[in-house]
Amino acid sequence: MKTMINGVRYNVEQCGDGFPLVLLHGFTGAASTWKPFCPIWSEHSKLLMVDLIGHGETDSPQDAERYNILQTAHDLKNLLDESGIEKTDMLGYSMGGRAAITFASLYPDRIRKMVLESTTPGLENQADREARIIQDEKLAARIETDGLTDFINFWESIPLFRSQLNLSEEVREQIRSQRLSNDSVGLTNSLRGMGTGAQPSWWEQLENFEFETLLITGELDEKFCKIATDMAARLPKPTHLTINGCGHAIHVEEREKFGTIVSEFLSNTY
Repeated sequence: MKTMINGVRYNVEQCGDGFPLVLLHGFTGAASTWKPFCPIWSEHSKLLMVDLIGHGETDSPQDAERYNILQTAHDLKNLLDESGIEKTDMLGYSMGGRAAITFASLYPDRIRKMVLESTTPGLENQADREARIIQDEKLAARIETDGLTDFINFWESIPLFRSQLNLSEEVREQIRSQRLSNDSVGLTNSLRGMGTGAQPSWWEQLENFEFETLLITGELDEKFCKIATDMAARLPKPTHLTINGCGHAIHVEEREKFGTIVSEFLSNTY
């Protein structure tokens, strides 16, 4: 489904007929990353798999300010409004998790349950945010200077994704093909407009999340395990699960286990 939201044409894939579940992918990802979960999650949920701005089949505007994560949250609200959805479940991975936290911070009454995979509410310290903006600008400049393929080669080699080397060659090739299908302008502007440094810190808003929140992290991803532990200490209704032998992308590395955990949480059998 293609829908125009605030001047940007969004691509939203759908399956199932149950309670709404909005799915938000990570940086260089796309809505297609969630399609393997359609058979299990569609038993209890109506999946809305969103290509975030600058990714997949959604538009990649030239203006980096259009990628501001606050604007992304407003876009998601408009998507719900246009779809007649008053309340939804929401699952976000990494960058998509930051978008989900931003949405919930602005519109907490629109969330029934939330699943956050390997993500963060942002950086509390202004100096840390400024340093991260510089880091993300270097990544954006690398795409512009060296091209998308060189950047994806680099991105796949960073320690955050090292555990994905244990995946089958077929799965790794699927992930790589999907990453390379993105638009270089979209990725560049996502780093500048929706990077961790560019977004506000939402740590203080976590105490207002009155809904159940499931935090999922991989044992090998120590940074995000620590962040999730700190988040759980502030959330009113948290559950934090750490998956053994996994890195940053649990939904890829332990697909069956991830699917079952999320299904049980959303269908109240967890």
